[in-house]
Amino acid sequence: MTKNLHIDTQAMRAKILDLAIQGKLTDQREEDGNARDLLKEIQAEKEKLIKEKKIKKEKPLPEITEEEKPFEIPDNWEWVRLGNLTSKVGAGNTPKGGKNSGVYRESGVEFIREMNVYNDGLHYDGMVYISSELAKTRTGSAVVAGDILLNITGGSIGRCALVPDNFVLGNVNQHVLIIRNVVASLREYIHLVLCSPLVQRYINNSAVGDKAGLSASKTKGFVIPLPPLAEQKRIADKVSKLFAQLDAIDKAYEEYQELQQAMKAKLLDLAVQGKLTDQRAEDGNARDLLKEIQVEKEKLIKEKKIKKEKPLPEITEEEKTFDIPENWMWVRLGEMILNHIGGGTPDKSNEAYWNGDIPWMSVKDVHQDSMYADRTIDSITPAGLENSSSNLIEANRLIVVMRMAVGRAVINKLPVAINQDLRALFFRDNVTQEYILRIFKILKFETSGMTVKGIKLWVLLNTPIPLPPLAEQKRIVAKLDELLPLCNVPGVYSKEK
Repeated sequence: MTKNLHIDTQAMRAKILDLAIQGKLTDQREEDGNARDLLKEIQAEKEKLIKEKKIKKEKPLPEITEEEKPFEIPDNWEWVRLGNLTSKVGAGNTPKGGKNSGVYRESGVEFIREMNVYNDGLHYDGMVYISSELAKTRTGSAVVAGDILLNITGGSIGRCALVPDNFVLGNVNQHVLIIRNVVASLREYIHLVLCSPLVQRYINNSAVGDKAGLSASKTKGFVIPLPPLAEQKRIADKVSKLFAQLDAIDKAYEEYQELQQAMKAKLLDLAVQGKLTDQRAEDGNARDLLKEIQVEKEKLIKEKKIKKEKPLPEITEEEKTFDIPENWMWVRLGEMILNHIGGGTPDKSNEAYWNGDIPWMSVKDVHQDSMYADRTIDSITPAGLENSSSNLIEANRLIVVMRMAVGRAVINKLPVAINQDLRALFFRDNVTQEYILRIFKILKFETSGMTVKGIKLWVLLNTPIPLPPLAEQKRIVAKLDELLPLCNVPGVYSKEK
C-alpha cells in the first residue's frame, strides 16, 4: 500500500529559520568570541560614519526589556535592536506621474518594486527602469550591492531579498524598505532573521492602515538575536545547505506535476478523438443527436422561452484539428446548447443584499481541478438577486468562466446566483455535461482585454467541439473517471510561494 506523502516545504523552511536564530541549528564554539565585542565594533564604525557625515546621527533606540526577549539564546549572543546594526533603514518613492508619465523605460537603472522582491532574491519579471539622470536625483532611495530589501505594504508584506554582490545600482518605490548594515558581513545572517517567523510576527503585528503598512521606525525597533560573526557564517551555510535540499524537493515535485498534467492532457486528447473507448454501431450517429437539439431549440424559440440567434458559420476543414470516428460530428458549441445566461454583482455597499440564503458564485469558486461546485464563498439575499443583473441558476448546469481564469468550468451541485464573469450553459439531455466539461479542461480560447483577460461570447459559441453519440459520451466520461485519478500525486504537498 502506498503511504500518503505529506511534504510542507514552507513549514520546514520556517522551522529551520526558527531553530537557526535560537542557536539550535549549529554548535557553539568558545573561539567565536562574544557578540558584545561585535556590537562595540559596529558602534565604533557607526560613529565613524557619522563623523565623516556619511550618515546622520539618530535618536538612540530604547533599551531592550526582558519582556521583549521571546526566547533564550546562547551566552555569547546578544539581543539587539535592528536599527543599532544599520546605517540606513528607509523606503523609496515612485517618480512623479509613475507608469502613466512615461518615466519608466526598457533599460537603464533598475527600478525595484514589491513585485520584484522575494525571499530567494530579486525577480526580474515585470522589472522597469528609469534613466540614470533621474536616478541621480533619487539618492535617498538608491539601492547598492549588499543591501537588504523588505516589502512593507500589501499582500507581499514581509518578503525580503538580499541584493547580490554583482548588483550595480538600483532604485526602489515607497512599498520597499532599504536596510543597509553598518558591517557588510552581517547581511546574510540578518536576511535570514528578517525571513524568520520571529520577524514575520513583528511585521504582521506592526503593520497598520487599510493596506497593512510597516514603517521604517518600527522596523528599526525590531528585537533580534545576534551571534558572533563566525557563528553567523555557520548558520548561513547550514541554512543554505538545508534550503538547497528543500529546493531539490520542490523541483522534483514540480517536474512530477508537469508529468502528471501531461498525462492528464494526453488522456483527454485521446478521449476526445475517440481513441480511449471502443466504437459501437448501436450507438447511432451524432448527426441525429444534433437534429434533436435543433428541433428542441426551434420549439423554445417559438414558445418565446429563448431568443433566436444569428446562425453560426460552417466549420472549416482547418478548424478540424484531428480526425474523429465516422459516427461523430464536428459542431460549434453554440449549436449544442439550448440557452446561455450571464450574471451580475449586487451593490457591495448595501448590507441588505449580502450574507443571505442564496449561494453566489464568482470566479474564486471555480477551481481548475474540480468537476463540481457544492458551495460558494459568498451568498446574497433575495433582494440582492432582484436588484442586480445576477441570475439564479438551477443545479446541475455547466458554468463557464468568461473573464480572468478564462475557460475554467464546473457543474454546480446546488442552485446558485452567478456574477458577471460567469456564464451558465444549458444543454439538452442528449448531451452529457461531464463530457463537455472534460473538453473545457483542454480548450485554448482567444482572449482580449489589456488589464483583465476575457473571452467574448461569440468566441465561446463559435468554438468547434467533437461530438460523439450519447452512449459514447457516457463511456468516455466513465473511462476518464477511471484513469485520471491514477495520475494524481498521493498525499498533500505545499511549497513556499
